[in-house]
Amino acid sequence: MRIMPEQQARMIVEKDFQISVIDRRIYGSFVEHLGRAVYGGIYEPGHPAADENGFRRDVLDLVRELQVPIVRYPGGNFVSGYHWEDGVGPVENRPRRLDLAWRTTEPNEIGTNEFAQWARKAGAEVNMAVNLGTRGVDAARHLVEYCNHPAGSYWSDLRISHGYREPHGIRTWCLGNEMDGPWQIGSKTAAEYGRLACETAKAMKWVDRSIELVACGSSSRGMKTYAEWEATVLDHTYEHVDYLSLHTYYGNRDNDPANFLARSLDMDAFIKEVSAICDYVKAKKRSRKTMYLSFDEWNVWYHSNEADRKIEPWTVAPPQLEDVYNFEDALVVGCMLITLLKNADRVKIACLAQLVNVIAPIMTENGGPAWRQTIFYPYLHASVYGRGTSLRPIISSPKYDSKDFTDVPYLDAAVVYNEEAEELTLFAVNRHLQEPLRLDCDIRGFADYRVVEHIVLENSDLKAVNTAAEPDRVVPHTGGNAEVRDGIVQTSLAPKSWNVIRLAKPRQD
Repeated sequence: MRIMPEQQARMIVEKDFQISVIDRRIYGSFVEHLGRAVYGGIYEPGHPAADENGFRRDVLDLVRELQVPIVRYPGGNFVSGYHWEDGVGPVENRPRRLDLAWRTTEPNEIGTNEFAQWARKAGAEVNMAVNLGTRGVDAARHLVEYCNHPAGSYWSDLRISHGYREPHGIRTWCLGNEMDGPWQIGSKTAAEYGRLACETAKAMKWVDRSIELVACGSSSRGMKTYAEWEATVLDHTYEHVDYLSLHTYYGNRDNDPANFLARSLDMDAFIKEVSAICDYVKAKKRSRKTMYLSFDEWNVWYHSNEADRKIEPWTVAPPQLEDVYNFEDALVVGCMLITLLKNADRVKIACLAQLVNVIAPIMTENGGPAWRQTIFYPYLHASVYGRGTSLRPIISSPKYDSKDFTDVPYLDAAVVYNEEAEELTLFAVNRHLQEPLRLDCDIRGFADYRVVEHIVLENSDLKAVNTAAEPDRVVPHTGGNAEVRDGIVQTSLAPKSWNVIRLAKPRQD
């Protein structure tokens, strides 16, 4: 039997090859009033782990473990029909509403104040979305006043009367959600949305000049109005908003793992195209301002589509969008995180959609345990170890072609340098499904750096999943073989694996 030589990849990492300082909000997430994200997810009074407010402590512990810096709320499609006033004041007086977005009944037990309270416990900021589907300028400016104005006005005093004397100080706000989508309540043309978003942005910033605003980009790269939508919306809003949103989800419906693992190339192209549109509008307006991006929905999503069609309408918190993620999904999420890091100069906010139960890294059973899905781990590693400056490595890798992509590098990698902590982290995915990938990474500019640990997420079964019964079937280990020899990190990356190689300068006692 002929033994094939090991595939070889090479990298060069230099301190001066900098992409950008990473905005910590790039590791954000998303909680929508959808399925069991709120009721049964973050909130379940009567659960053995519930605190005095009904929040599940086991879920809070997992969110803190992820070090989630910001959470988008309350939608998503839900926000386009939401009256925020329904979710404040005495709970017993709050109305039950039909949610047309997801054909469920919303009890409004959790609203603005409760979610802000939960976010503080989780150590996260709130990224608040306003309804520009059925509502507009007044509802949005009143919500800013309710949340952020200290006291002495109608809406701020109403907040105080509800038991929240201190303002929530919400910094980041989304101007609606996917307003180009025909599925969206109150969907609009680009010109209609652009005008409304512009006037809403002006009024919101007149209430609080410290806030930052995200305008809606296209719902996906596949929309017929893609690119034209971005250009038109920015033509109206460019000087009044700070970020433009992007959304994308990937799936493996054809059971083609090689093609699935290449999907992050589409994500990278999407980011670069939208950046180019932003720069076109900047040039057109002779503006000095650079428009940054908020990739505020991204993930794998396809497993639950068939089950969702069978859900009885108008129930409260049914099990919607509950994808059970497998090992190959974790690899794709790892590649998507790498893509965000490689575009850290333009992407300043990103939200893994979503956080609990709904297409989420954390799953729960009502009345039962919470556990980590497979995608939890690359998200955890990037959030915890990916703080600092994103560097631009020079990469040489063997490549392959798939159904939809050509020249797909087997090695997908990003590098983060934390100068203050004197730490260097290499994130790497070996996309090869059968063979290990030999990696030599030149780090001679980082004298005396040594491997602290080499974390590996690998599994022989691409379809392996974590469940309540088997929560640790897919978990990382620290048995990677990376070592530094003469300024070169040398390792063999296992087939179809996610790798985190942490290096640091020895401490001087």
